[in-house]
Amino acid sequence: MRYSILSIGDHYPGRPRSVAGLYDEVIGQCVLAENLGYEAFFTAEHHFHEYGAVPDPAVLLTAMAAKTSRIRLGTAISVLPFRNPLTVAESYAMVDMLSGGRLVLGVGSGYLAHEFEGFGVLPQEKRDRFDEALEVLRLALSGEPVNFDGRYHKIDGVALNVAPVQRPVPIHVAVLRPEAAWHVGKAGNSIFCVPYASVAGMDDVGTLFRSFAEGRAEAGLDAAGDAAAFAFHTFVAETDEEAQEMAAEAFELYVATRLYARRQTWDDIMASGLSLMGSVETVAEKLRMLAGWGLGHVLTLQNFGGLAPDAVERSMRLFAEEALPRALAAGPRC
Repeated sequence: MRYSILSIGDHYPGRPRSVAGLYDEVIGQCVLAENLGYEAFFTAEHHFHEYGAVPDPAVLLTAMAAKTSRIRLGTAISVLPFRNPLTVAESYAMVDMLSGGRLVLGVGSGYLAHEFEGFGVLPQEKRDRFDEALEVLRLALSGEPVNFDGRYHKIDGVALNVAPVQRPVPIHVAVLRPEAAWHVGKAGNSIFCVPYASVAGMDDVGTLFRSFAEGRAEAGLDAAGDAAAFAFHTFVAETDEEAQEMAAEAFELYVATRLYARRQTWDDIMASGLSLMGSVETVAEKLRMLAGWGLGHVLTLQNFGGLAPDAVERSMRLFAEEALPRALAAGPRC
């Protein structure tokens, strides 16, 4: 099982940490993640609200690339309807080049009403805009001239003058609704999902993953586990009680500022099981469950709710050095 970090970049203007301080924290955690063997470091894209303070992940990923040499660098996700896909292709071709071919490009259609309002994009157009933009993006990143005649984009023989190192650049498509997982798999795409925002309980994660795998199989593709990245709030401590003491307030602050999200308390997330928060043993058992379902890539959302940097770094270490090895030693829970 591969393991990575996801940073939403949530910011709290009324608290001492500045946006610049947040960036410093996240870049430092990327360096630590590389040293601990994490596969990749992903960052979200958000606009116009403290929901997320990274409006252009390409800029932050480039800063991370300068501080690291091995860890892969990803978006989770780049919101395609908000930008010209040729601009997106140019920006992330540069990230891939400057990082030596370490980009993983997560893409999605967006879902936050205030962001669509801010950019003057109609939410009812987002699916068609996304489909067009993704097609243009793939064509542009291939390095070949793009000829495209769509509803929103008309392109005549335009080619990037900056080419990515990877051919093709790995792309994951984000889903919010469980029923979309099969369609993403059937289209031959890789998938990105944050289950706590999509399903009711941990068992539903297995159902969602199996639906994606069935779609991949119908498309004649295998390795569904390697093509799926599922993200969970993560905080690892010595005991379940210590995890609650250290992370409950931060989790509830995080949820309280999530626009349009279902309100959840610590007790709610514990009841649903949709997190990797708790003792080393608790987290190891959940990883065994995920491995038993065939999931090959887990993203851990560890910096949330203004948690102190030392607490985040301790959790990162406990996950990589104790919880995951314990899960791997015990084997998948079937």
